[in-house]
Amino acid sequence: MTTKAKPRSAPRAINQRPIAISAVVDIVGVLASLSTDGHVYMYDTNRTGGSTGFGTESLRTKVRTGDTLVWSPLALECEAYVAIDGIEIDPSVAEPVRKVYPGTDVSYWTATVKTVPGEPVPYKIRYRVGTRTEPVTSHQSSFLFG
Repeated sequence: MTTKAKPRSAPRAINQRPIAISAVVDIVGVLASLSTDGHVYMYDTNRTGGSTGFGTESLRTKVRTGDTLVWSPLALECEAYVAIDGIEIDPSVAEPVRKVYPGTDVSYWTATVKTVPGEPVPYKIRYRVGTRTEPVTSHQSSFLFG
């Protein structure tokens, strides 16, 4: 039995999976210093796409117009509370919105990249940590770039 090669139709679709961006937060360190400096470690799922700066607070995420971004925090210490209170970024590039996983009170933030300017676009994250009532804003920026 011979097999026929399948004719190639359309080119393969571009990977449309969202880019997950995780912030691992040392809650004890942030509460002790009221600063995120040295206490936040950023990662994303686009290393093969060109992202850099893993494990630092200055993650550089490679994006394309139309990419979906999903930010979520992780506490370094078990049973410590951390949540994202807001993400400060140029709204012409992306407008993050808070969402909640259905049936839970676990939140995450998501945005669609509207445009990718030539220069890296900085953004900062505000965190709610522990029982502190005021959010703590990251001092260093992470970036989106094309």
